[in-house]
Amino acid sequence: MKLAGRLFGDPNQRVIDNLQPFVDEINALEPAFQALSDEALKAKTVEFRGRLSAGESLDDILPEAFAAVREAAVRNLGQRHFDVQLIGGVVLHQGKIAEMKTGEGKTLVATLAVYLNALEGQGVHVVTVNDYLAKRDPTWMAPIYHALGVSVGCLQNNASWLYDPEWAEAQARAKAEKDGADEERKPDPMRPVSKREAYGVDITYGTNNEFGFDYLRDNMVRDLPGMVQRNLHYAIVDEVDNILVD
Repeated sequence: MKLAGRLFGDPNQRVIDNLQPFVDEINALEPAFQALSDEALKAKTVEFRGRLSAGESLDDILPEAFAAVREAAVRNLGQRHFDVQLIGGVVLHQGKIAEMKTGEGKTLVATLAVYLNALEGQGVHVVTVNDYLAKRDPTWMAPIYHALGVSVGCLQNNASWLYDPEWAEAQARAKAEKDGADEERKPDPMRPVSKREAYGVDITYGTNNEFGFDYLRDNMVRDLPGMVQRNLHYAIVDEVDNILVD
């Protein structure tokens, strides 16, 4: 095996080397995206969707889409995707497995491929391992998507939500006025909605159990209005130290 490695090289390294041009192009775009106003950055989503409708592919717009996500993350989370995370995003978009240790930024990496595939307007599922992550991850990453004009929802066993910071702020103001004091706690930006609404947004987070049982329940309803899911399009599965794509 060692001899084969010396003769043919590390296959994983070859994959990474082949993806480096994507990283170089994304990095080259960074100054231009840094110069955009918040409104112009958000308008990029409309531009990308228009270009897809005109015949361009997701691969064609990948560098610009990733550059937009990186800039939105810097502005709204104070986090910037490293080059290795950009590579992870490309790997996920290509339908491959990205192996990362806990703490290396899987949740942030996923935003790249999630946003890109959400541009097609057919819905993206992000599958988490438990109910806690099903709400924590979208609440944490939603400011990125929101800044880009992309809607985010999530599912738990007995509830569904839509990321809506404007609604949350209005609720907080109303409560503060009613109580006659300033609201000190940061309002929860997740607005309760029906499960059908949570599935109707651009990006939906939930557990494998919830997605699976909803699929089974949809196959037992008597009419279409009783179904909560729409046609399945693209999903990322977070499996502890691996991220899988379906």
